[in-house]
Amino acid sequence: MTKNTKQTTRRIATLASETLQSSSASQVQKSLAASALAQSANGKQTGAHIEEVASRVLRSEKYSENTRELAASVLSQSNKLR
Repeated sequence: MTKNTKQTTRRIATLASETLQSSSASQVQKSLAASALAQSANGKQTGAHIEEVASRVLRSEKYSENTRELAASVLSQSNKLR
């Protein structure tokens, strides 16, 4: 299996941290933020479930720019063979 070695940037990691600390962030935002932070330093890849969530976010216009940024980052770190 091909491993994607991309990691979350510092800017996205900061956005993810702020999202997780926000009481107004949705469950979708927090899930994407947690995934992005998990990939910030240790080479983990996006799981299949969160890939689907991120894909749905990017296909919809109802999500905020920050949510879409988190989704794009998470999706860019997914397993390319999946």
